[in-house]
Amino acid sequence: MKEKSKISKLLVTYGIELVLVAMIIIASALEPSFRSFNNFINVIRQVSITGMLAIGMTFIIINGNIDLSVSGIVGFAGMVVVMMQAQGFGLILSILAVIVIGLLIGVLNGYYVSKGLAPFIVTMATDTMIRGLAYIISNGQPVWGVAKGFDVIGQGFVFGFGSFKGIPIPVIIFGVVAVIAHFILNHTTYGRTVYSVGGNPEASRLSGISIVRSKIFVYCISGFLAALTAVVLTSRLSSCDPTVGVGFQLDAIASTVIGGTSMSGGEGKIYKTVIGILIIGILSNVLNLMAINPYIQQLAKGLIIFLAVVWDNSKRQKAV
Repeated sequence: MKEKSKISKLLVTYGIELVLVAMIIIASALEPSFRSFNNFINVIRQVSITGMLAIGMTFIIINGNIDLSVSGIVGFAGMVVVMMQAQGFGLILSILAVIVIGLLIGVLNGYYVSKGLAPFIVTMATDTMIRGLAYIISNGQPVWGVAKGFDVIGQGFVFGFGSFKGIPIPVIIFGVVAVIAHFILNHTTYGRTVYSVGGNPEASRLSGISIVRSKIFVYCISGFLAALTAVVLTSRLSSCDPTVGVGFQLDAIASTVIGGTSMSGGEGKIYKTVIGILIIGILSNVLNLMAINPYIQQLAKGLIIFLAVVWDNSKRQKAV
């Protein structure tokens, strides 16, 4: 009985890490080309895009909210950053402009959510509006004409030597974002309020924590990272169209939930979200390598999200 209890505790504590290891082993056995170093670099580069959104979503969900507007922010910010460069505004100014846009949308979302409006409705409305703006400013057409050097952000490599091209810059950006996010959540006052408000909003309010400030803070982080994702993605594509980012919020939520962040709020870790991102990325990669029907891939991804939510619910029920 004691041995069974130890195994159960091990699965609860390190379950997501064991799933990642099992997926790597299974993927390597099913598809030999998965084991190549170049493919590994490709997987990391792919997940670094939606990975930044997932890190922002981790803050949001720990705080007891949801953010469906990130895909719209990616689309709108992507259009703005490319169009500004095409109009001659330059690299730095265009990037700063879309970062400010992401932050402002975050303030808007956070303020109204803190006033009692349902996060699902607020952010869905925001997503619809800014996606519509992306279509309006572009007339529904793709745009291109980025400034010289912009493509380095999404396509460049660093630390290369010999035949090794190096580490993709998007991976470096993603890694820096993950480290900073971990530090904020675990070693700052704001980070502690994110957990506190998500776990028990009323107790947090009575202890003097500003609910409004906490919610605006997490939505600003989410908006900032969505804008940063738009910069990296459009840099990689050297263009943008109004549909860019559609569905990204689903991958972000999936990665966060798979990583063990509780949908009830108050619980979650950045490094586990990163593991969740890798699981989604490896699944997509190996299914692509095996030429599996994309509709089946969508089914598999949805099933994983469902199982992760069921697992989270069963853990909470046992805790009660």
